[in-house]
Amino acid sequence: MSLDWISRAERLSALPPYVFARLDELKARAREQGLDLIDLGMGNPDGAAPQPVIDAAIAALQDPLNHGYPPFEGTASFRQAITTWYQRCYGVELSPDSEALPLIGSKEGLGHLAMAYVDPGDTILVPTPSYPAHFRGPLIAGAKIYPIHLSAEQDWLIDFSSIPEDVAQKAKILYFNYPNNPTTATAPRKFFEEAVKFARHYEILLVHDLCYAELAFDGYQPTSLLEIPGAKEIGVEFHTLSKTYNMAGWRVGFVVGNSTIIQGLRTLKTNLDYGIFSAIQKAAETALQLPDEYIQDVQHRYSTRRDFLIKGLAELGWNITPSKATMYLWIETPLGQGSTQFALDVLQQTGVVITPGNAFGEAGEGYVRISLIADCDRLGEVLRRFKQAGISYQM
Repeated sequence: MSLDWISRAERLSALPPYVFARLDELKARAREQGLDLIDLGMGNPDGAAPQPVIDAAIAALQDPLNHGYPPFEGTASFRQAITTWYQRCYGVELSPDSEALPLIGSKEGLGHLAMAYVDPGDTILVPTPSYPAHFRGPLIAGAKIYPIHLSAEQDWLIDFSSIPEDVAQKAKILYFNYPNNPTTATAPRKFFEEAVKFARHYEILLVHDLCYAELAFDGYQPTSLLEIPGAKEIGVEFHTLSKTYNMAGWRVGFVVGNSTIIQGLRTLKTNLDYGIFSAIQKAAETALQLPDEYIQDVQHRYSTRRDFLIKGLAELGWNITPSKATMYLWIETPLGQGSTQFALDVLQQTGVVITPGNAFGEAGEGYVRISLIADCDRLGEVLRRFKQAGISYQM
């Protein structure tokens, strides 16, 4: 039976195609053709979660008390682990009862925050390029997106002076993310102070995504928005266990910061979901309590891959400044090549999946993102295939 008489909600028509879904289709076709794919597209860490986390999950699964509905606001012990982690890492004091909320992954929380606080027609400030959830959530809620163009010339940092006065006066929320996905840019403390000053002046809610906080290299220590005096009065910060702890499929993250904003998000979520399985929350507690040695091992793993791939790409003509954080490389496409066409050419000619930069917004055109989610042996195979296919910066 045809369902032509059923139309989709208009909010769906406002969304651009989701590139990762499109890449999944292309990857499926490539596998059907027998290609040995090396998938460096999504930020999907390789390997299992740390053994102590797995052990904690198994133990929690064996406790019948963990198999019922969890509290809407998350378990008290997980919220306490979150706030203790923030105190240890950033010296930020938070109330586990009102200033921390577990999420079914930070992507869920970022999208639901928009549904909780964005009315149709509201002006929302979002950098371009940026993580898609930062603009897709507001779009679904009916926002009018004002794109803040980032550029290599300004180290991919937001230039607050570039935002017109009338736009700043109308703006309701600013989404931003440092260390940055996709550009790998990092921001100094002074930048965060400027963001807080700007937001307080124009009464804008700051939404900061800190999901790459622990993936920092060469002595760099990322700044938490909540370290800045006055930030908690106007802002919230999102975090996820997906990247650092290889828990992408577990779907667990959290938001911390302004208690009023968090309560609004909690109210929405009580009407849409029942929270995170309690056994996973127990495992997440264990992850946040892992010793510093674990984090150092993760940092070494990604910095080693970063250096290996940068060196190999240099032999193919790319001059890439080593990133201080994240699990990505952000590289220019060969001269004259668009992001999408270059990513497709690479996939078809080499079986290597990379992400076109325009998937992250119009200012990502001319770049591709490569995820460091394979060991050096596999990355060596990537470089071998590039050389064999003639993939280089001078194509």
